[in-house]
Amino acid sequence: MKYTIIIHKDEQEGGFWGECSELPGCYSQGESIEELMKNIREAVELYLEDAEKVFSIGWN
Repeated sequence: MKYTIIIHKDEQEGGFWGECSELPGCYSQGESIEELMKNIREAVELYLEDAEKVFSIGWN
């Protein structure tokens, strides 16, 4: 599945931060866009793993 990542430039601290618009509360940051994309990919994977655990606990 593909997700939309909105990238923001952090004017005060430098670097970038991003959010996955389909997954509320799924954010990450990085010094470069490449680092941000690596970090946000990991954040999305962890978000989905946690959601899977919640649903499996709730539906059993």
